[in-house]
Amino acid sequence: MSKAPDDTAFKRMLAAQKNQAKQFVADLLRMRGLMPLLMKHRNGGIWTPEEKRELLHQMRILSRVSPYLLFLLLPGSALLLPAYAWWLDRRRNTRRPLPVAAPE
Repeated sequence: MSKAPDDTAFKRMLAAQKNQAKQFVADLLRMRGLMPLLMKHRNGGIWTPEEKRELLHQMRILSRVSPYLLFLLLPGSALLLPAYAWWLDRRRNTRRPLPVAAPE
């Protein structure tokens, strides 16, 4: 029995989703010290050059994570998730027109 083409596409899609989830969690873990570092200046402290480099690194990580978090902050975001998934799919994949059957 041969594998259906949809089976391999589904496995690739699952693998890509798992990869994105792992990268998202890794990015969140890298941002652990961001809040105390941000609050240092607010509380009257002065950032050292090393802390400024760390802040810049943390902001770059945050810029990668923020598109995922944006839709969680919107009211009714659970209702928007299917539309968001459709939009992302639409942007990434150009779809070929379906062949039209000739009338009989």
